Amino acid sequence: MTKYEAEQRQRTYSQLMAAGFTFEECEKMRRISLTLRRWFELECGNGNDWADWAIERDENGEGRPFMVTHYHPRNGSQARTTKSPVADRETGARRRLAAIIEERNKRVSEMFHDSLICKVETYIQTDPRGASLYILRPGDIPEGADPCQYYHRGLCL
Repeated sequence: MTKYEAEQRQRTYSQLMAAGFTFEECEKMRRISLTLRRWFELECGNGNDWADWAIERDENGEGRPFMVTHYHPRNGSQARTTKSPVADRETGARRRLAAIIEERNKRVSEMFHDSLICKVETYIQTDPRGASLYILRPGDIPEGADPCQYYHRGLCL
């Protein structure tokens, strides 16, 4: 880790701890963000001269995930496709994140006796070209607005 990366991580953790998260929760959420980003990269797919591959789900994107590989025809061979099951890391990461957010909201609302003012939410950006996880505090999104238009105002992990 470079000095810049360490400073950036410390800055992010300081903002999260000021919002009521513990250091351990910050570490867990950072790992969740990395897991989700890698998952979204695999969903977008990749390829080379011999094949293209991506994670796909059955049943309209809601079922079990599979790594689908499309092999290109070479030297007279036929194109073929393979499908193998992969561990569903996205669902587990989302479940762990929901538990962390629920615990934090419960802890902070007990401290201030007001659950509406202290409640934070998450926004998960599925585009792998940027950060995957944002923590949205009260006031980050205007009343009645769509979070996908204002998520950049939140805390980026």
